[in-house]
Amino acid sequence: MRSLPWWKEAVIYQIYPRSFYDSNGDGEGDLPGITSKLDYVQQLGVDAIWLSPFYTSPNKDGGYDVADPRNVDPRFGNLDDVKALIHRAHELHLKVLADIVPNHFSDQHEWFQAALLAAPGSAERARFHFYNAHADGTPPNNWISLFGGPSWTQVADGQFYLHLFDSSQPDLNWDNADVKEDFEKTLRFWLDLGVDGFRIDVAHGLVKEDILENHHDPQGLSNALRLDYPMEPEKRNELLLTVPYFDRQGVHEIYRDWRKIFDSYGDREIMAVAEAWVHPPINATKYVRADELHQVFNFDLLTAPFEAAHLFEVINRSLELNATVDALPTWALSNHDSPRVASRIGDEASRALSLFVLALPGSNYIFAGQELGLPDGELHDSDRQDPSFVRSGGLVKGRDGARIPLPWSGDSTPFGFTAGTPWLPISQSWQSHTVEKQFKDSASLLNLFRAALALRRQYLLASQEITWIESPIHGSKDGSILAFTRGAFTVVMNVSDQSKEFNIAGEILLASSGDFQVSVGKKLLPARSCIWISN
Repeated sequence: MRSLPWWKEAVIYQIYPRSFYDSNGDGEGDLPGITSKLDYVQQLGVDAIWLSPFYTSPNKDGGYDVADPRNVDPRFGNLDDVKALIHRAHELHLKVLADIVPNHFSDQHEWFQAALLAAPGSAERARFHFYNAHADGTPPNNWISLFGGPSWTQVADGQFYLHLFDSSQPDLNWDNADVKEDFEKTLRFWLDLGVDGFRIDVAHGLVKEDILENHHDPQGLSNALRLDYPMEPEKRNELLLTVPYFDRQGVHEIYRDWRKIFDSYGDREIMAVAEAWVHPPINATKYVRADELHQVFNFDLLTAPFEAAHLFEVINRSLELNATVDALPTWALSNHDSPRVASRIGDEASRALSLFVLALPGSNYIFAGQELGLPDGELHDSDRQDPSFVRSGGLVKGRDGARIPLPWSGDSTPFGFTAGTPWLPISQSWQSHTVEKQFKDSASLLNLFRAALALRRQYLLASQEITWIESPIHGSKDGSILAFTRGAFTVVMNVSDQSKEFNIAGEILLASSGDFQVSVGKKLLPARSCIWISN
């Protein structure tokens, strides 16, 4: 159906396994639960699923603390369950992306346990970043973990090890041949099992520089690197230009080697997408050069306000930058590490922005529950489990609100997610957000997503370019309208709090809100709304 590779303009649905569906009543989602709900995912109209980690883990950081990257944690099932999931996904013509975590291991990984027993300077410690303390006993530098507190933890013999995240997640030393060989083995293990590609966690963090030098504002830098930490954009960007441990040139040699592995699988069209939030933004294009990775995440919309000037700037910049390396952008409004878009900009605006972004060229990543309009969950501090909440002494609330389990059916919590007690509480206020209710409501966000994805697949993918017809620099009268054409479609969004008049020449096929069916000529576009018009 497509002349492009499957991933070039795919819609990829992110599943956080622990929160998707519980098949055995223990309160946590699992792999058989995902498999049982793949028909729902397929009916949504997506092309692929991305599975957040399901590997053996003590689960101190939601599974991103991996103790064995080539096995399944019993809380999620076993390797046979992975095989069954992949097989069923492929039957439904869904591709499967696995999460891979190359920046760090869990402190329970056999390598790190061996390093603790080994002497300073040993081969076991060389796989990580172990350094001696300063003469006064302080850590090698003043870096602050992204989860709060020092980036260094001292072991019994006095040395410190580096961890950019929790102390239970020691960073790996990618100058070490053992590390490179082991991850190549992991890539081949999952590819041979049938996965179609990878989402690479902290893809820009594998190579560190100036590791023994202090930073001028370590706490500010740590805060700037967190998507869930509010900060003025100018201040954030200023700090992000000074990161000594992200986006170093050495990471590109690693991914060139990985690309050779991916390409060795012949016509399977293996792909990989980098989680690489880098500054300046042009640096992101280096990850998708012809001999490196296939996609890089665009995080700009995860923090963007619902303002025409800002949205135009980040969207247009991403389109133009990716074009310089013959790539298409990726788009995401929510993920497991950031506040849900409905909570961040409101229900109406999130519906409008979702519809607008689905029409753009490139791949869309949808975080499970976004199609239901889920907000961040309501949690008491006693319910929170995110290590950033613990390490910051509660100052940072963390990411648990975005990870509340999905509501499937019924009128009372936990809404069919589990027969037991969910690992995070599901608010009774989510009664109107269940899959069951939204399937029955023709005006629901779920059905808007399904309609948009069907039209996108049928009509929009033939053209990889857009032409702006209204924006802050394209004929906009008051900066409240964004509009572009793509192929035979016109997409219009009103970001203001007031209805706006817009000249509509064609049939309105989709609307995020308002009573739009068929119209020709000028019409009032409701506040915070988006429409798709067939020209």
